[in-house]
Amino acid sequence: EKQGAMELNTSADLNLVSNFLAFQKYDSIQPVDCIVLCGSSILHCAETIFSTLRSTPALTSTLVICGGIGHSTPFLYAAMARNPRYAALRNVIEGLPESSVLDIILERDYGKATIEEAGCRIVVETKSANCGANAIETRKILKSLDIPMPKSMLIVQDPTMSLRTQASFQKAYSDVSNPPRFSTFPTFVPKLKEEGGELVWDVAGVNPAGLWDIERFVDLVLGEVPRLRDDEEGYGPRGKRFIVHVDIPDDIEEAWRRLSKRFERRR
Repeated sequence: EKQGAMELNTSADLNLVSNFLAFQKYDSIQPVDCIVLCGSSILHCAETIFSTLRSTPALTSTLVICGGIGHSTPFLYAAMARNPRYAALRNVIEGLPESSVLDIILERDYGKATIEEAGCRIVVETKSANCGANAIETRKILKSLDIPMPKSMLIVQDPTMSLRTQASFQKAYSDVSNPPRFSTFPTFVPKLKEEGGELVWDVAGVNPAGLWDIERFVDLVLGEVPRLRDDEEGYGPRGKRFIVHVDIPDDIEEAWRRLSKRFERRR
């Protein structure tokens, strides 16, 4: 009995922290000057953006697909190999940067040329290997192509890193007097429930087969909060200076502490 209650608390705590990290303010994509799609192993993010632009290319004048080869790139290759829609591309994508993999999907399945003909410029950034670099390299590539500084920018990232990625972009543009207005759209918020003593996915409209292994998800969530902290160990101004200061509410820290105990930091 007690075990069941503990699992329920665990899913509630994970959902609380997950919701904070996803930082999704809107239920749909708002029109913006620039959409930045960051490469990740969660193909749902790219598919949502691509299908939306296919039907409404006027939502943005520039789409930047960013992402080079980083430590999580093998997870993207694995996600492609597991997905019946993309398994045939397995040999084509091996060794390619994450943005190039997503660009192949866009071209093959979502009418890239038609989106471009409708006036949406598509830029593929292949150097960045983490979300700090996503921001820096996006700014560089836009400048190198003489694309004016966007007034508004929508960041689409794996929901476990959405908040941190926005903080990275704010940092990358912190020397600008009129920086873009940033918003995030991770395309869904990961949610779990307890079923028969196990944690299982509870996300409407998202195929759980395309989501993280639950153990990896827990690791990602637990690893993210310390990065966001503005202390010597964190990524904020008092630490590594990769991101702007982020306020972490007490209830998030408390949930994180309970989860850390419960999972005894496996890293």
